Amino acid sequence: MEITFTGKRALVTGAGKGIGRATALALARGGAEVTAVTRTQADLETLVRECPSVKPVCVDLADWDATERALKDVGPIDLLVNNAGCAMLQPFLEITQDSFDKSFDVNVKAALHVTQIVARGMKARGSGGSIVNISSQASHRAFKDHAVYCATKGALDMLTKVMALELAPYQIRVNSVNPTVVMTDMAKIGWSDPAKANTMISRIPMGKFAEVEDVVHAILFLLSDKSAMTNGAFLPIDGGFLAC
Repeated sequence: MEITFTGKRALVTGAGKGIGRATALALARGGAEVTAVTRTQADLETLVRECPSVKPVCVDLADWDATERALKDVGPIDLLVNNAGCAMLQPFLEITQDSFDKSFDVNVKAALHVTQIVARGMKARGSGGSIVNISSQASHRAFKDHAVYCATKGALDMLTKVMALELAPYQIRVNSVNPTVVMTDMAKIGWSDPAKANTMISRIPMGKFAEVEDVVHAILFLLSDKSAMTNGAFLPIDGGFLAC
């Protein structure tokens, strides 16, 4: 099954590293005009060196007004990937107001706001579009020290459903992918302890973590016309973890 994005304009948040960066590069290779959004200028600079056709936008999406200013002239967008996110892990009794607010600002509010900006343009043009939110298996399962993270991803999943319901009349589809641990450079550090890793892997029927490409391929499918009747869906990329 060949998927191409020639003539499409895509926006990817959290595009400086990991899944977001790989998605931005894959979309560009597939023919899309890509706008890459992240808060770290150095990451954008290396991304543009790797793929000069990418349009960089540096902004902290937790800042509502700054996001509005940064994206108001971004131009028409056909495809959106809400990938920006953070994980601030704390035992439940030690959760702080700051970590709670920051997590919801980035993981939920930013996805809502960026989608509002992009979807208004999609609606006005009448050409439809496709939006993919990057959620997690943590929206469906409880994990120690993940109370706030789990709550944000649960909220994002429900936001995905409501977006799908309200935007579908304009032929705008909204779906999410829900990965297990994905072996980004950061995750390789966090899960390098075999004892910790094996505890999680033992709960995954396929006996391994996901690779970045596993998630990117799912995102590309949901963005493409190959999934034209898929709307409001959660796609686990978890080797069967949620099936247990």
